[in-house]
Amino acid sequence: MDTSSRSAIQAQKIQAICLTVTDLDRSLIFYTTALCFEVISDITIEENTDPSPEISHSRIRIATLKLGDEQIRLMQYLDRKGQPIPQDSQSYDLWFQHLAIVVSNMDRAYAHLQLFAIKPISTSPQTIPLENQEAAGTQAFKFRDPDRHPLELICFPPDKGQQKWHQASDKLFLGIDHTAIAITNTEQSLKFYRDSLGMHVDGGSFNSGETQARMDGLPDPKVQITALRPTQGSLGIELLDYHEPAHGRPIPVALERYDTAYVQIELIVTGDDQTGLIRDPTGHFILLIPESKN
Repeated sequence: MDTSSRSAIQAQKIQAICLTVTDLDRSLIFYTTALCFEVISDITIEENTDPSPEISHSRIRIATLKLGDEQIRLMQYLDRKGQPIPQDSQSYDLWFQHLAIVVSNMDRAYAHLQLFAIKPISTSPQTIPLENQEAAGTQAFKFRDPDRHPLELICFPPDKGQQKWHQASDKLFLGIDHTAIAITNTEQSLKFYRDSLGMHVDGGSFNSGETQARMDGLPDPKVQITALRPTQGSLGIELLDYHEPAHGRPIPVALERYDTAYVQIELIVTGDDQTGLIRDPTGHFILLIPESKN
């Protein structure tokens, strides 16, 4: 779908982030016990409207989970076996997309996470140093779920992050701040997300040095980060433009929805009748949903 002439569209809210999993029961145990998500629904459907004949009659089990105000959907294709996320996948590979889960206390959240069989990316929780003024004091720890989807725990200092993350709460896991995606070019992605989809820039930073290296599990990363948000809701999109290492592997053209690297953003929009599944300039999947049909 051509998005170059879609300036009238306005992104209202990210409704959910959808992840393909290989064993939904295993994933539900992980997300509800390790990360304190709540299951809202668990249904099985038969998909028969897809134009691709090889998956036109797939049976799909879909669980919708909630953490705070934000939702994810875990989807298992019951009669299709997809390709796994590559074992050597890194954050600069262009299929990379993680969920940033906000916690009220990093030490307690990290200790809780150690009770489960996580696959760490970071060496340990890291604190962004003072010289990085835009993100100074923010704590983060990256890891993988049972299907190797990347995730991040993030804890904001009092002067960083959205106000909602600083409200008094007795909960340890608070919600999802953003989904971060690896991209090929910041300006190209801004033309798509800001200029064509109507999202607004909500800060950013340039991260490098030893802290970022320990966070990403990479020798010397340099990454330009741009935060974007829709009009409503707290869940946003973060663009990760890696300058070093550069030239990450592209999203496979033949990536199928039953492959575990498949991630889909459900974005509620107004101002345009051209809705449906589209791909951004890097190849990430976005399902545009008209607000009136939500």
